[in-house]
Amino acid sequence: MAVALLALYLGANAAHAAQAAVVTPAVADAPAVADAPFYANDFELQPKARTLSELGRVLFFDPSLSASGKLACASCHDPASHFGPPNGLSVQRGGAYRDREGMRAAQSLMYTQTVPPFTEHYSDDEDDDSIDQGPVGGRTWDGRAQSAHEQALEPLLSPLEMANHDKHAIATRLRKTANFERFTAAFGKRGMDDDARLLRAALMALETFQQEPALFYPYTSKYDAWLRHQVGLSPQELRGLAVFNDPTKGNCARCHPSGITESGLPQFTDYGYAALGVPRNRALPANRDPHYYDLGLCGPLRRDLADKKQYCGMFRTPSLRNVATRRAFFHNGVYHRLIDVLEFYAARDTDPGRFYPRGRDGNVQEFDDLPGAYRANVDRLPPFDRRPGQAPSLDQRDVADLLAFLETLTDGYTASGAATGGGR
Repeated sequence: MAVALLALYLGANAAHAAQAAVVTPAVADAPAVADAPFYANDFELQPKARTLSELGRVLFFDPSLSASGKLACASCHDPASHFGPPNGLSVQRGGAYRDREGMRAAQSLMYTQTVPPFTEHYSDDEDDDSIDQGPVGGRTWDGRAQSAHEQALEPLLSPLEMANHDKHAIATRLRKTANFERFTAAFGKRGMDDDARLLRAALMALETFQQEPALFYPYTSKYDAWLRHQVGLSPQELRGLAVFNDPTKGNCARCHPSGITESGLPQFTDYGYAALGVPRNRALPANRDPHYYDLGLCGPLRRDLADKKQYCGMFRTPSLRNVATRRAFFHNGVYHRLIDVLEFYAARDTDPGRFYPRGRDGNVQEFDDLPGAYRANVDRLPPFDRRPGQAPSLDQRDVADLLAFLETLTDGYTASGAATGGGR
């Protein structure tokens, strides 16, 4: 939706103002102009897409937009790491003095161009549209941002990230940056003294930059080349793909569809939500409080669904593209190796003592990062359909094969067989 609206703006379509009203920025305390449609063409000049993208690129790498003067968008979304974290930290450091740790693992910004706006009741036009698939879409782990420009605003204001006190502080920093002349050259000088209009211009530029196909959705993995019939997969990679798709084994494709659709190459996410019952990450500062729980759709960062107890513990399914290059997994960054993630999937229910602590009574405390009242929300479909002592649905060869297949999803594949670079 946001991509289409942005295209309308850039094309100066006369109907864009009415259509753009569908998506408005989450800028509650800005002046009255912020109530205008986000893509309303009320700037003195109408910048071309290339101009907007270049401005967005500059802003993306500009640390002066943070209170510390040291944190840029690229600090947590590094192009060399497929626009994900450049390190193996569970959560990234930010704040006015770079001394505060986040609450959730930073996600990659790649392959988000088709994420739909959040809805509680989603039906797939390419499947049976009579089936309610439940909550789907939105940006961030809990879907609270409806577009790339809403998502871009959140870290600018978060006290744990770029730590601007309010939107006026962001606008003030924008005017002081060495790149402010780029704004007036692109949008004109008229109105750039208005905080809301200036912030909207900056967010529009960041959103446009994040629609650059070569950077954010290049589809250059070995698997993409295989789908195009340009290369073959090894026997192990093919076995891994079979396990991935098998509904009685990995069942990964249930949430991470792997096939070509009418929309094109697979995104490896259905944009839905699931409660996987991952172990509590006791290294996170927030988790030092034994009564604190990150409940995903139910809060604490998202508040409008707090009364929907059936959603507690659910987080949005990320794309698996470039997953083999990540060094922090799940919303709480509890695992740092992909093999550990796969082993959790394989044996969560058959050998829970490997993953969860034991209480004073000696019993394993399964799903220890969820209050007892919400543990019924945890996914029980394959491979999570076993009991302690049973054989797991995935054996060690299956896990190794899955790992080999997932490595084919890394962008930058060349004919020599190696993936090169990151999201450059």
